[in-house]
Amino acid sequence: MASEDLRIGVVGVGERASLALHAHRPGSGARVVACADPHPRGAQAARELFGPGVPVHRDHRVLLSEGVDAVMVLTPDHLHAQGVLDALHAGVAVFVEKPLAVTTDDCDLVLRTAKATGTRLYVGHNLRHAPVVREMRRLVLAGAVGRVRAVWCRHFVGHGGDFYFKDWHAERRHTTSLLLQKGAHDLDVVHWLAGGSTRKVTAVGDLAVYGGITDRRDRSGERMTEWHDPGANWPPTELTGLNPVVDVEDISMLNGRTDNGVLVSYQQCHFTPDYWRNYTVIGDHGRLENFGDLDGAVVKVWNSRRSGYREDADETVVIPQPQDTHADAHGGADRRLVEEFLEFAADGGTTETSPVAAREAVAAGHAATRSLRAGSVPVEVPALPDELTAYFAQGQPSAGEPA
Repeated sequence: MASEDLRIGVVGVGERASLALHAHRPGSGARVVACADPHPRGAQAARELFGPGVPVHRDHRVLLSEGVDAVMVLTPDHLHAQGVLDALHAGVAVFVEKPLAVTTDDCDLVLRTAKATGTRLYVGHNLRHAPVVREMRRLVLAGAVGRVRAVWCRHFVGHGGDFYFKDWHAERRHTTSLLLQKGAHDLDVVHWLAGGSTRKVTAVGDLAVYGGITDRRDRSGERMTEWHDPGANWPPTELTGLNPVVDVEDISMLNGRTDNGVLVSYQQCHFTPDYWRNYTVIGDHGRLENFGDLDGAVVKVWNSRRSGYREDADETVVIPQPQDTHADAHGGADRRLVEEFLEFAADGGTTETSPVAAREAVAAGHAATRSLRAGSVPVEVPALPDELTAYFAQGQPSAGEPA
């Protein structure tokens, strides 16, 4: 086992813990040396993923005291902030799965703490490494549609009932809303394509389908893979075994304006038959749109003339299909995400993902949630203080380096 391997700790060994397998490369730069999860099933999963010799602690603070170089916080969302804060105070580089937190205030506390401690912070917005998103970003920067004036996203969450309404995701106290929790991915991409962050939003939403289903039970001892059956549960009104508490919306829509004047729109529905994201970017010289997303897609650009719908767009970019979509999830984005984090944990520097952008995605989702639950009133999204934006823009110098 190479002595230079980064020693990685994993906090939370649930459905997303397989992400840490990309960081478990003994002798090749990094290895998982310890895990923390209070649930017996978490301990079992840790040993299955990383080997029987990996210690599993009930308390993540014990893990932080054992000399790890970095941690991956993969807990349920409402536990992100505390786990990250503890790691930052311990001086341990930290990866936190998106969303950064479930409130804007907690996001800002995390960013202030990262700056104060000089500890490296990385947020797992894997879609910034997804080939279709990167191609759209490349086309935008190349001027394919001119100056961007609007960015739209429609997210059809075909397995939403199984993924988000049978466990903790269904409760406001754990997620704030799915417009924030699930939407953080897409709002980050929308902002990336727009080149700015949302500063004012209005939103509307409803618990239109799953709120009327009374077949519910406690699944706290189960994993999503045990109840999810892609071929069952259709139509959505036939879903059974929902979480005892369901108080988040299953359909929601956001309209907003960014700080650089781009109009943005995000729609999310958890009872569609299909599951994919569609992004549209409209500029003053054209439009581009993706068809298909993570597991193979095309991006089409119309920018030469007016017409009716044209299947033969002016430019069509085919996104290669991943060779192994099971081992390399999200079109290869998970692997590239973790590779970037490991390099960042070791050496610092700038990254494709951004703690500031992660905060802005949560802040937009949080403000939109307040809007939709208050009758769609306009809500201002608070800006992050300039000193925090500047600190993270320069690549997060570690403790002892000049800020």
